[in-house]
Amino acid sequence: VQLQASGGGLVQAGGSLRLSCAASGRTFSSVAMGWFRQAPGKEREFVAAISWSGGSTNYADSVKGRFTISRDNAKNTMYLQMNSLKPEDTAVYYCARQVKYGLGVGDYAYWGQGTQVTVSS
Repeated sequence: VQLQASGGGLVQAGGSLRLSCAASGRTFSSVAMGWFRQAPGKEREFVAAISWSGGSTNYADSVKGRFTISRDNAKNTMYLQMNSLKPEDTAVYYCARQVKYGLGVGDYAYWGQGTQVTVSS
C-alpha cells in the first residue's frame, strides 16, 4: 500500500483547505484510515479517522466542528476538509492506514509523505 497526500498550502486564518490522500492497492476500501499531523518540535498527533465504509468517524477535540474526514472508495481516495483554520493548525499532515484498533500513531502504518499546511495569522 502506498499513500500520497496532497492539497496543503498557505492560507490565512479563517480560511479553508481540502487535503487528499490517494491510495494504491486493492485493500483501501476494506481498511480504516486516518489523518495525523506534526508541527515543528512536536510529536505527531491524531487528527481524524474514518472506518472502511465511511460510516464511522473520529476527531481530535482540537478540530471537531471544523474538520471533516471523508472517503471515496471508488477512487481509492480519502479527504480532509479543513475549515476555520487557525495558526495552531500549521503542521505537516500525514495520511495512514490503520493496522490495529486504536487512534494512536502506533496503530497506523504505511504513512504517506505528508503535505505542509501553513496558516498565517
